[in-house]
Amino acid sequence: MGLKAKFEERIKRKELEIAEYETKIREARSYLQALQDSMKLLPKESQNTPLGSVTLRAGSYTYKVYEYLKKIGKPAHINDILKMIGKDVTNTEKVNLASTLGTYVRKKEIFTRTAPNTFGLIELETIADEPPDDFGMDSKQKDDVPY
Repeated sequence: MGLKAKFEERIKRKELEIAEYETKIREARSYLQALQDSMKLLPKESQNTPLGSVTLRAGSYTYKVYEYLKKIGKPAHINDILKMIGKDVTNTEKVNLASTLGTYVRKKEIFTRTAPNTFGLIELETIADEPPDDFGMDSKQKDDVPY
């Protein structure tokens, strides 16, 4: 077998190898296209993402607000929030913080607005299934009810 024949043999083997790789690439592209087509059939995710998927960057003012509200366990007015996170209570700061928290409120993520310029945490909201025992009683009747 001459030198030319050896080269021709190697060329044919390499061409076969390339053809195998091209087949594998075509199959992989077909599989990828099928996955993308399947994904298009899934329903679009709603705007209301689950609370667990939203994260706040540690150290940010929004995170400080979250920590403060979690600590006190109830909604707070924006003036109180600004004081507690170390910001000056100015109109600019109020507007900035209200805008930031309002974004989360509109998306129904993390924060809720319980009154004008009063924000709380969704995770701390409690929904009463039934009214309190003294609901509808005047103050004299409340005094007569043993608890």
